[in-house]
Amino acid sequence: MIDRDGYRPNVGIIITNDKNQVFWGKRVRQHAWQFPQGGIQHGETPEQAMYRELHEEVGLLPEHVRILGRTRDWMRYEVPQSWSRRESRGSYRGQKQIWFLLRLTGRDCDVRLRASAHPEFDAWRWNDYWVDIDAVIEFKRGVYTMALNELVRYLPAPRYDAVCAQHVHK
Repeated sequence: MIDRDGYRPNVGIIITNDKNQVFWGKRVRQHAWQFPQGGIQHGETPEQAMYRELHEEVGLLPEHVRILGRTRDWMRYEVPQSWSRRESRGSYRGQKQIWFLLRLTGRDCDVRLRASAHPEFDAWRWNDYWVDIDAVIEFKRGVYTMALNELVRYLPAPRYDAVCAQHVHK
C-alpha cells in the first residue's frame, strides 16, 4: 500500500527498559542494527500495526509493554533506488512512519526473535537512549534522530536496582 506521494505507511518501535535503554535488533545476516519497524496493512491502525510488528519481529505481546508515547505526525525517509524492488521503483519513494515509544513491562527473556517464520533480527541488545546511530543504515538516520528527539519527553526517570545504585554512587 503506497500513498499517492510514493510512501509506504509504516510504524517504528522504540522499546525501552526501566533504565531508559533502548532495544536494538541486528538485521539477519547483516551488520546493521535498527529499531523494529514494519508496514501498516490495509484496514489497520498504526497502533494495531505496531502490536503486530512487535510480535512478529521481537516476540513481545501487548501485555509485555506499555505505550509511553507516539509521534504526532508522519516522519518520512526516502529509500535509494538501489535498495528498492525493481517492480516498485517507478512509484515507490520510501516510507512514512508513525513512531511509538514503549516501556518493556515484561522481562528480557520474553523477547523471542524467532516468533515468526521469517525473523528480521538474529541478535539484540540494550543501548543508551542517545547511542550513536552510525550502525543504522544511512538513509534511516535522519528519521531515527527525529523520532528519538520527539519521543524523549515521554521517558520517565530511569530506575536502577539496588546493585546498580551502589555502583553508580561509588
